[in-house]
Amino acid sequence: MKDNPIALPPDRRELWKAAIKIPMYSVAVVPITVGSAAAFLETGKFAASQFGGVLLASLLIIAWLNLSNDAFDAETDVDKGKPESVVNLLGGNRRAVLLMSLAAFAAGAGIMAASLAPVVQADPRVGAWLAAAVACGYVYQGQRFAASPGSAGAPVAGLLWLCSAIVGVTTSAILFCSHFHQISGDRAAGKMSPLVRLGGALGARVLNGAVAAPYMALAVATATGAAPWPLVAASAVSLPAAVFLVDFVTSSYSKPEVVRFSKLHAISWHVAFGFSLTAALVFLRFAAAMPWIAVTLPS
Repeated sequence: MKDNPIALPPDRRELWKAAIKIPMYSVAVVPITVGSAAAFLETGKFAASQFGGVLLASLLIIAWLNLSNDAFDAETDVDKGKPESVVNLLGGNRRAVLLMSLAAFAAGAGIMAASLAPVVQADPRVGAWLAAAVACGYVYQGQRFAASPGSAGAPVAGLLWLCSAIVGVTTSAILFCSHFHQISGDRAAGKMSPLVRLGGALGARVLNGAVAAPYMALAVATATGAAPWPLVAASAVSLPAAVFLVDFVTSSYSKPEVVRFSKLHAISWHVAFGFSLTAALVFLRFAAAMPWIAVTLPS
């Protein structure tokens, strides 16, 4: 398909800020931070250099997914009217964006392999799980999967949502919210995103349930003794962000120019929830030395 660059508004700096999507990289930062805090709770150790390497590699892999998605969407004309697309900002040069995405992937994969080599040698399952995670990310974004009427992207994202823990739910909410404002455009291009299938009204109700689910899961886990109380207590810090997100989408799902900001509100909730869990996990590690704090860890 021939590339069709579009006329760009004069403020290219703002367009580039939107294209780079810096807040979206929280989907790499938060899971790694929460996971490291959980490992610290169990072992009392924090490998700073390994954490930094894995984090940098994950950021590069997210960059690969974002850039390749822009290139794929340009080919199917999904981003035809999206001036903040990297392809459009580069004058319709899909090839350059694809090369940039591959460079990001190669660098990310190399850094990840170097950072986790001792871990993978000790337990090859770690490498297998990482490879599966990257593959699932590509299936969600990739051209043959995400852009076709028989889309495999939506079912795979749903499967990941079901199989993921709490952080996975907050991450999926970001991806979900990123489609509210482009339902009509996705439908016209044959990109059957979850929200094209559900519609805005039902999608807003699904989001409400998804946002409530982590809190309910933590409450049940705490009540049954499967999780210590500081986890559910810390999660309360993120409740204002959760309520704001739900109210915002419920009131604006039918207004594309307004609801487009729901992705940023979902990121705020994701970050607030993730870092509150991180703080709780680190606290639990030190709570063992504080006999005046009544905390019992699950055996």
